[in-house]
Amino acid sequence: MTVMQTILMCEPGHFGVDYVINPWMQGQTGRVDRSLAMRQWQRLRDILAQLIGLAFVTPKPGVPDMVFTANAGLVLGGKVIVSRFRARERQAEEPYLRAWFAANRYDIADWPRNVAFEGAGDALLDRGRPLLWIGSGFRTEAVAAPLIEAALGCRTVALELIDPRFYHLDTCHCPLDGGWLLYYSAAFAPASLARIRAIVPPEKRIEVGEADAVQFACNAVNIGRHVILSHASDDLQVKLRRAGFLPVLTPLSEFMKSGGAAKCLTLKLVET
Repeated sequence: MTVMQTILMCEPGHFGVDYVINPWMQGQTGRVDRSLAMRQWQRLRDILAQLIGLAFVTPKPGVPDMVFTANAGLVLGGKVIVSRFRARERQAEEPYLRAWFAANRYDIADWPRNVAFEGAGDALLDRGRPLLWIGSGFRTEAVAAPLIEAALGCRTVALELIDPRFYHLDTCHCPLDGGWLLYYSAAFAPASLARIRAIVPPEKRIEVGEADAVQFACNAVNIGRHVILSHASDDLQVKLRRAGFLPVLTPLSEFMKSGGAAKCLTLKLVET
């Protein structure tokens, strides 16, 4: 395993909306501008390359969502849990992803074949506390949280998602450096929201309104003080700057048609 490989990406050579497995895909089949998608992805790649090392998995035909590498698996300390996709349409990605991790000498953890778990889309490492936030309700099963804790030896906090627009945790919940949290509260069941508020103090919480949330403001990549995201209102940018962060906006409209943005297009292999 090469330490410099800190974020995994997949070029969108075969990307498109070819089926519907989330609300964002409704009415978008065949409507992706592929040349624009490539330019948007390259812009995101170039921004990230200035901040962190990159690695790439080769895109394959027939698996258009492979570009969303956040769902490839969950990596922690050189060990990986390769995703088990709930949707049949994405299950064909699994052997390609497993082969990449094996070729790069990751320790692949055992995972039950019948338990859906969609990687770092639903498992986010807190950046101020030694814990993993685990989302469930639409793609990842609730039983995944204790299984992850047993496999990786890291404390987990389970969060139930209740709004189908925010079907992965990383669409509504973004841990930031220093223990801050960018999140959309209405995406969570009441007990889960109470859990978040019990762990993250109010002065460290940056709550996002619906207008920003539906533009994937929480689907952001945090590298140090930089927060790279497709969209943030002026008000949200002010909140981020007051917290000491630098918002970096890079439009990702074509990927939003499939239900993802900056965070979905990346997988951290080495946490910094």
